[in-house]
Amino acid sequence: MIMLDKAFAGGRRYWGWIIFLLLLLAAGGTCYLKQLRYGLGITGLSRDVSWGLYIAQFTFFVGVAASAVMVVLPYYLHNVRQFGRITILGELLAVASVVMCMLFIFVDMGQPARVLNVILHPTPSSLMFWDMVSLSGYLLLNAVIATVMLNAEYKGTPAPAWIKPVIYLSIPWAVSIHTVTAFLYNGLPGRHLWFTAILAPRFLASAFASGPSLLILLCLLLRKLTSFDAGHEAIRRLGVIVSYAMTVNVFFLLLELFTALYSHVPEHAEPFAYLFFGLQGNHGLVPFMWLSIVLAVAALVLLLVPALRQNESVLALASIFVFVSLWLEKGLGLIVAGFVPSPLHTVPFYRPTAPEWAIVCGVWAIGALLLTVFYKVTVSIREET
Repeated sequence: MIMLDKAFAGGRRYWGWIIFLLLLLAAGGTCYLKQLRYGLGITGLSRDVSWGLYIAQFTFFVGVAASAVMVVLPYYLHNVRQFGRITILGELLAVASVVMCMLFIFVDMGQPARVLNVILHPTPSSLMFWDMVSLSGYLLLNAVIATVMLNAEYKGTPAPAWIKPVIYLSIPWAVSIHTVTAFLYNGLPGRHLWFTAILAPRFLASAFASGPSLLILLCLLLRKLTSFDAGHEAIRRLGVIVSYAMTVNVFFLLLELFTALYSHVPEHAEPFAYLFFGLQGNHGLVPFMWLSIVLAVAALVLLLVPALRQNESVLALASIFVFVSLWLEKGLGLIVAGFVPSPLHTVPFYRPTAPEWAIVCGVWAIGALLLTVFYKVTVSIREET
């Protein structure tokens, strides 16, 4: 609580941002109360498309949460000292992201009481059970690590020895949360887009690109708005990580396209046709998917040329391209296209409604609010010490 009081000290710009997030949260909360009263019928979900924008956001932010390992692993296992100032930022980003993931599951279930079924009636044979275990465990690990490390920094004392095994445990746990999430999808043989052994590696590659790209933007933003500086070398190394991860992600996507199109199996090819060309008159996602491809290619050009990547302004632009591209692919297209074709070989229609978008914005606001408070406390402690 002593550290938390630092979140209540800030200038006009800081409180303006907090008020803006609270207004978004209020709008999302109002729409959620309406959903709670009338049910998921106020969303664009249907019998044929039972997962939509909520689950897509859940999937995307599981990746952002898992990406904390890309700064924790080099710093603690390989002694990359340049990451010393930003490791805590990655862990706090993971905490905020996991909270958002849980909230997206919460709003997708319709009735809050259904969440308790997973806890009161655990079913180890269900992947939903293991997803809950992996996410809640990862949240606890990162919350403990961040609190202990910040407290030690605040008091000017070394971190306790027992925290090191907890940090080491969080590394494989980070990989597990997105692997289990992928298993939720590719364990469904009737959904041809997801029924692939490469889905978990694809998820991890996209996570290790989107998360560090967001962390780069946050570090640059903190440098601009506060006295905190992550260091040019740390940001440069994050740029290298994003370059490799994004390259692997695009390569995996090309593998999927080759397998689906060269095999001439209609059920495998139709989801990609739906995403990039439209199918049976449904073209809603086509412009977004092509925008994702254009942004991905542009990002790779900027990232793979060292002279361009080392320019922080160019790196910031490339990071925005990576984040938006992967959000469009994974946080919008991947889940919806998994329901194409339907078991009756039709193309179901799905379009998120205004209340659905408002609820999503509300959850985003909660994540941004948590991250703002976390980073405000961290920066204030480092300014004092």
